[in-house]
Amino acid sequence: MILLDSVTKKYPGDSEPALDNISLHIEPNEFVFLVGKSGAGKSTLMKMITKEESPDSGKIIIGGIDLDYVKKRHIPGYRRRLGVVFQDFKLLPRRTVYENVAFALEIAGMSNKDIRRTVPKVLELVDLANQAKKFPHQLSGGQQQRVSIARSVARQPKILIADEPTANLDKLTTKEIIDLLKKINDFGTTILVTTHNEGIVNNLQKRVVTLKHGKIVDDQKTGGVYKLDEAPVPKRPARMVQTPGHALRPKRRVI
Repeated sequence: MILLDSVTKKYPGDSEPALDNISLHIEPNEFVFLVGKSGAGKSTLMKMITKEESPDSGKIIIGGIDLDYVKKRHIPGYRRRLGVVFQDFKLLPRRTVYENVAFALEIAGMSNKDIRRTVPKVLELVDLANQAKKFPHQLSGGQQQRVSIARSVARQPKILIADEPTANLDKLTTKEIIDLLKKINDFGTTILVTTHNEGIVNNLQKRVVTLKHGKIVDDQKTGGVYKLDEAPVPKRPARMVQTPGHALRPKRRVI
């Protein structure tokens, strides 16, 4: 579903590459967290997938599409095959909740009849059916992010990319958004989420890919937890030995 093979990207003026010969394969219907400190390469990797940037070397195949062969004029059409959720929502302020979702479908070329049938179903999915006539400024941050998610999944993309989708939300709302993404994943959509939120990663225990200095340093396929650095090797305790008539005592080391 998502394949990066030996991908390298270096920006002009930088001494080190943003991505350094990384390879990553995400299967259909996986839920994957991408974690790493600021500057680790997460945003660049996302831009590779959405074709906002192109690699200096390596191969990228998304949903069976080799991005080497996606011409500039075809990039908008390619991006419409993906669902993308941002931390700052990017809603149209002068359009209602219903109109924000409908607009994404209009751009995709969907007929008015299909739009009228699809939008209510999507708003029901994200629990905003009763907010359809409201404008973004009348909604909470969590509700605005739900609109953003609704707009992204309305075309039923096979892949949904969420870049720090809970960065501006409180703890309870964060859980609700992650639960919604999990529900979308359960319907068969491949989910890739970048986050700095240790709690949601550890609670969900899905696949966790860790980036550091442009390299993948850890890939926990299942039961993943948030860790940016390798844990220190624990010191081995002194081995206990027993001599006749004496209690257990540490074995003396010969220096």
